[in-house]
Amino acid sequence: MPSPKDGPLLDDAAGRLIRPYTVSGGRTRPTAALDLLSLVMATGTVPQAHLGPEHALALGLCDGPTSVAEISAHLRLPAVVTKVLLSDLVDCGAVTARAPRCGNTPTDRSLLEAVLDGLRRRL
Repeated sequence: MPSPKDGPLLDDAAGRLIRPYTVSGGRTRPTAALDLLSLVMATGTVPQAHLGPEHALALGLCDGPTSVAEISAHLRLPAVVTKVLLSDLVDCGAVTARAPRCGNTPTDRSLLEAVLDGLRRRL
């Protein structure tokens, strides 16, 4: 699997050779509900549809649970473009996405005050 730094996508002197929204076919809305903290993981299913090289790069980054933000950073693409690519992979069954878990427990005020005190002592 090629790395994001390989191939025709990036050039050391010229930078990105393909405009980000060309990668997504001009689409700006993903079909799957993805948050920057959503965890995406490959299913092992090979996509039946022909997908671009960016899809392959994104899929290669999903061996273990990886956040959308992390994949976006590795691909050096805007988050919305990465979400479109990942939603294509979700739609064809190549990856699964799990929404971030939100803790329902309130933040412990004493813990926050202790952290704040520690930070003030370091200044």
